[in-house]
Amino acid sequence: MITSARTVAAIVAAAVALQLSARAQSSDPRTAVTNLVDKEFPGLLELYKHFHANPELSFQEEKSAARLAGELSRAGYVVTAKVGGHGVVAVLKNGDGPTLLIRGDMDALPVKEQTGLPYASQARGLDDQGREVDVMHACGHDVHMTCLVGTARALAQLTNHWHGTLVLIGQPAEERGGGARAMLGDGLFTRFPKPNHCIALHVGSDMPAGTVGYVEGYALANVDSVDVTVRGVGGHGAWPHTTKDPIVLAAQIVLALQTIVSREIQPGEPAVVTVGSIKGGEKHNIISDEVKLQLTLRSYTDAVRQQTIASVKRIVNGLAQAAGVPADRLPVIKIKDEFTPALYNDPALTKRLARVFESWLSPANVIPRKPVMGGEDFSEYGRTADKIPISMFWLGAASPEVLKETLKAGKVPPSLHSAFFRPEPEPTLRTGITALTAAALELLRK
Repeated sequence: MITSARTVAAIVAAAVALQLSARAQSSDPRTAVTNLVDKEFPGLLELYKHFHANPELSFQEEKSAARLAGELSRAGYVVTAKVGGHGVVAVLKNGDGPTLLIRGDMDALPVKEQTGLPYASQARGLDDQGREVDVMHACGHDVHMTCLVGTARALAQLTNHWHGTLVLIGQPAEERGGGARAMLGDGLFTRFPKPNHCIALHVGSDMPAGTVGYVEGYALANVDSVDVTVRGVGGHGAWPHTTKDPIVLAAQIVLALQTIVSREIQPGEPAVVTVGSIKGGEKHNIISDEVKLQLTLRSYTDAVRQQTIASVKRIVNGLAQAAGVPADRLPVIKIKDEFTPALYNDPALTKRLARVFESWLSPANVIPRKPVMGGEDFSEYGRTADKIPISMFWLGAASPEVLKETLKAGKVPPSLHSAFFRPEPEPTLRTGITALTAAALELLRK
């Protein structure tokens, strides 16, 4: 029997792969993870650049989901696609033991990238109104997906070091606050193994790459979007007495809303009321019929959330009535269904992960952080009747040198959702994969 050169090369490659796998399985897990990340990194970097250059808007993540599903399948996981829309669920069972869910989110934002990177996004898409918009991974979900794949590969090759079940998910529509609910509604905790813990990471634009941050308890806020249509009675600017001016009324409403936090919420309870948009009127001498306001309400507790919503309704309707607006022209207030509940990091789980990160990354690279008022629908996984402990940690993504110079100059680094946000890929990805893998080995340890 004659063996071709190609066959010999394949046999040699397989033997090398088996040796690497055996080395990973038998060595100290920290050394094994470092070796595995080194081995996989060139391919993971290219995968990251692919995700970065090909972003998709919320609820439109078809190609991202397909690529992620393919990567997880090739890593040895049983993959189910189209869970709650474009959601991906990958399961790897490794004997008896606990179940751990690790989430990565996939969607991007309607932002025109201005980083100047060679792999910068040139993508465009259609938003909900059918308008063509630029699309960018301005919130680091490309990092999240790549870290999920890297962690999947590492844990699939380290099965001697853990036992139980891994559930890795690619979640759609985080930016719209609907992806987690959609996956849960499609049976994430019933069709698939129910987790004992859920963990995730999120890039931080103000932290140097190579670091991680953690927050015990409330870490991110309830976020409600509210549309208010202030209606009046329009007419000519020369005869204002025959009208009910919605622009004047809207101005009074904007000012009055500022008293909710300063005079109605108990001091020490975090809350934010933002009027992000005000639009009304068409011409100098015309008193318009209506003004549209767009609000964002933020809080931590459910009680403060409900109090803030009730206050908005009372102030808006009360001022309209005081202005003499007819009953059939009172304001229309719509609480949008894109509500994101506050993220509560289970304190015991978070402390446990912080100790693991300090051990793997050094205490100097593990930073306690303060809560912020952003929103994250990862919170949904801890709010079901099962009350599963969850924890999300921050992953530093900024170039340490650039961040240092920026702060030294008294400037603010580009934030998440900025057209100029650009993660430093290598240390960010290496640290994210290492941290997620270390967390999994701890929570599924033998």
